[in-house]
Amino acid sequence: MTSGVPALLRRPEEPRATFLELFFDLVFVFALAALSTGLLKNLSWYGAFQTLVLLLALWGVWTATAGLTDRMNPQRPLVQLLVLATMFGTLLMAAAAPEAFNDRGLFFAVTLVVTQTGGSVIAAFALRSHEAWRAFARVLFWHCVSAVPWIAGAVTYGVARSVLWALAVVVANTAVALGLPTPWLGRAYMRPEFAISGEHVAERYRQLFIIGLGELVLVTGLTVSGSGFGLARIAAVVVAFATTALLWRIYIHRAGGLLAVALAAATDPVRASILALNAHLVMLAGLVPSAIAVELVIDHPVGHTQPAWIAVILGGPGLFLVGRSMFEYAVFDRVSGDRVVGLILLAVGSPVMFFLPPLAVAVVPALVLAWIAVSDAMRARGRPPESAAPPG
Repeated sequence: MTSGVPALLRRPEEPRATFLELFFDLVFVFALAALSTGLLKNLSWYGAFQTLVLLLALWGVWTATAGLTDRMNPQRPLVQLLVLATMFGTLLMAAAAPEAFNDRGLFFAVTLVVTQTGGSVIAAFALRSHEAWRAFARVLFWHCVSAVPWIAGAVTYGVARSVLWALAVVVANTAVALGLPTPWLGRAYMRPEFAISGEHVAERYRQLFIIGLGELVLVTGLTVSGSGFGLARIAAVVVAFATTALLWRIYIHRAGGLLAVALAAATDPVRASILALNAHLVMLAGLVPSAIAVELVIDHPVGHTQPAWIAVILGGPGLFLVGRSMFEYAVFDRVSGDRVVGLILLAVGSPVMFFLPPLAVAVVPALVLAWIAVSDAMRARGRPPESAAPPG
């Protein structure tokens, strides 16, 4: 029977994501809903900036946990406890997120720092006799560095908190982009302890995005159940559900099913994985305003459309298309023209939206997404499946 450090490591023949990881992802339905709630309370550019900072913080927790379960065996009790503890910490952070820039800032920051550093310390200590400990030591170092502006921001208020917390997420994401350069350990890229399972990573990304779409379904159902079943509201529900289904369809088309192959074929799988990771971050960021748009349009399908409403109704699908284009580039080293045209249509058509009711505005991105989905299907019809060709 395998015991000790080898038993804690994920075996190569176990690349698939586990039920534990899917269970962990469920907390992000609530996290996205909490971010949408916070943004709806402060629907402005400054509110969007604050929401982005919180999203990047929660995203950092998810990526660190995905890295943990990519290297360590989720069937082991210690790993399960670490994942569940992180899930609980994420739940608390998500609950505090809508008021994190007000009176719950210290609670949010302390919970974030404890959750991130605690898991990295335990993982590094458990693997201390194996070279894999270096991967968690690097992550721990940068968690400690970013903890300084997180805590400093928590004890300040207003713009100072926003600046310090933005600095914290910039430091963390820049460190990842540079390969987590760490004193005495160097950079992580292309080192054995930083090796990843392409199939496992790809499945984790797919799971998270589908979980994210679940928030749109949840908001659609809850909003219509509380606002009535008038004809205009039912039409808004139809548009909301069609938009969600189109986001799913465009996501999975070709690139969604070939990410694992692309990561395996990439010259530098870690860099390719980070590119795909950033693409999914942008797509998930698009789901936050999309959820707000669903709620607004179902509650107010007719009447005057406020400028901020237009921004979230068009901005959510726009962000998705940007992220989906990045995803396509990561898999095929190119971007389909229909994605670019779709973005142009949303941008050029936005001034006209001031003269339309919210329901009519919501129809526009749905039609753009439908055109892209049909274009994808027509382009693939009668042709052999496309092979992954990640950028060199």
